[in-house]
Amino acid sequence: MPYIAVTLSADASPTLSATVAQGVTAITGRVLRKQPGVTAVTVHYAPTDHWFIGGQSLADLDRASAWLDITITASTNSKDEKAAYLEEIFAFLASVLGPLHETSYALIHEVPADAYGYGGRTQEHRYVAATLAG
Repeated sequence: MPYIAVTLSADASPTLSATVAQGVTAITGRVLRKQPGVTAVTVHYAPTDHWFIGGQSLADLDRASAWLDITITASTNSKDEKAAYLEEIFAFLASVLGPLHETSYALIHEVPADAYGYGGRTQEHRYVAATLAG
C-alpha cells in the first residue's frame, strides 16, 4: 500500500501522467511485491527551465530529471529488492522522458507498521487481523 509521489521535468500531460502512474505501479508490484489495487501515485511537473542541477537548468543541460518519493511499511523489503527497484524505476523513467540526468533521485521511506495505513486501519492492525484469522 505504498504512496508514491513522482515529480517530472516535463510539461504537464494527462497521457504522460497515466503512463508514469501505470509504469510505476507495475514496477512497484513486481519488484517490491506491493498490491497494485492499494498503490496510490501522484504525478507533479516542473518545467526544465525551473529545475537546476549544479546551478544549471535542465533546459540548458538538455536532460530530463525525475524525483520519486515512495512510502512503504518498514521491514517488508530487502536491500536487494530496494536496489533493484531504484534501478528499474530509473530505467523506466528514462524510457518515458528521454535521457535522464544522473542526478535524478528516488527515496524510499520505510515507516513503522503501527504508524502507516489506509482505510482507517494501520498496517499493523491488518497484519494482526490476518494472523488471527489465519
